[in-house]
Amino acid sequence: MNEHHIESVVTNSISDRLGIKAGDVLLKVNGQEIEDIFDYQYQCENTEVDISILQTDGSVIDHHIVKDEDEDIGLVFEAGLMDEYRHCSNKCIFCFIDQNRPGMRETIYFKDDDARLSFLQGNYITLTNMSDHDIDRIIKYRLQPVNISFHTMNPKLRCMMLNNRFAGDALKKVDRLYEAGIILNGQIVLCKGVNDGEELEYSLSQLYKYVPVLESLSVVPVGLTRYRDGLYPLETFGPEDALDVITRIEKWQNKAYAEHGTHFVHASDEWYITAGVSLPAEETYDGYLQIENGVGMMQSMLTEFHDALDEAKETYGAGDSQADNDKPEGILGKLKKVFGRNKAGKIMPERITVITGCLAKDYIRQIADEAMAAFPMKEINVMPITNRFFGEKITVTGLLTGGDVIEQCKEYVAAGGNLGTRMLIQENMLRSGTDILLDDMTVGDISDALQVKVDIVKSSGYDVLECMLNPTR
Repeated sequence: MNEHHIESVVTNSISDRLGIKAGDVLLKVNGQEIEDIFDYQYQCENTEVDISILQTDGSVIDHHIVKDEDEDIGLVFEAGLMDEYRHCSNKCIFCFIDQNRPGMRETIYFKDDDARLSFLQGNYITLTNMSDHDIDRIIKYRLQPVNISFHTMNPKLRCMMLNNRFAGDALKKVDRLYEAGIILNGQIVLCKGVNDGEELEYSLSQLYKYVPVLESLSVVPVGLTRYRDGLYPLETFGPEDALDVITRIEKWQNKAYAEHGTHFVHASDEWYITAGVSLPAEETYDGYLQIENGVGMMQSMLTEFHDALDEAKETYGAGDSQADNDKPEGILGKLKKVFGRNKAGKIMPERITVITGCLAKDYIRQIADEAMAAFPMKEINVMPITNRFFGEKITVTGLLTGGDVIEQCKEYVAAGGNLGTRMLIQENMLRSGTDILLDDMTVGDISDALQVKVDIVKSSGYDVLECMLNPTR
């Protein structure tokens, strides 16, 4: 029998009123054993629920609960999934975890390939460790969208890329999900000379058959660190390679839009920057379905930034008439109050430094230049950080470390540079919900080492401008 240990009970919840305590164990719901969180949530949807609890004194007590349809009964379990996380059974030739620097925290090296995390957290799965029972449960509970790492639709090549002899056959599971109408998103990690070129063309032709149930597909370049000794030899993509990828994707986008009203497949931002071509228009991204994969992240930020800048200029330029004071404050409507003024009411100048990865540096500089042109009292220094921790081929901001930021900023100051009084770093550099970077340094460590106030900026263009302009947020 599966036993699910209760970590805590929500105060004033149904379970709290029933006297259920931390340390008790959930045995059954509605007479059914519970496999994981999805079984639990499914059984608890009804307005009447029966639960069996093993108390800490060893006695078993049954509770009959009458509740509202959407009311939670208030149990928090020690295991978030009410089950162990499923470890990846592949050894992909492009796996980033295999390229991590030695000596990092243990959790960095855990490879998950768990369909439940696809639904809960947006993780991508390969389907190689999923049984028919797992597919049945996804269909039964309508767990969607399911995010799938396809990489290639050539079964033999997929076996090679994933180093798993079952990887090709696992693609057949997609047919069951498609036939059941389970919404899918996909990704292809592209490796030069492996699954690009005509292999990419074949994969796109096969995946197009799943549209529109397959809502979106992202194509991203493999990330290569300097820790690849003994791993499959892979190369970085050049401008011509990137342009070839974009051309193939745009052909399928045009076909999909004409036939389905959606663009289906999207190239991540790296391809356009590497090729030296302009980013696609905002409407091409179909609502930014793949933004967490770096698809449209820069376009989204630029669009939001320009909207915020227009609002900020209007707010800053407004007079002090009663009509102006009666205007509802927008996202940046309070800037006049917090810009930093001396006793005479004059706005005080401020120099700040914005940290970015090398990939996005030109776009961040564009943003900074436009902000300074509108608000000359702001001096914004853009500081691209070379990734020495993972290697210079890793250029995204989200994989920067505190050590690299501190070291290169100190070098900049030693050469005569001025960081100013504030530094902005992006939220995606931090472990989710914390102020800790990949190398376990904290935001406070950066602030103390460089003697500047450090502000955390979300990826939203609105937040970027507000943080640039507002020293007291």
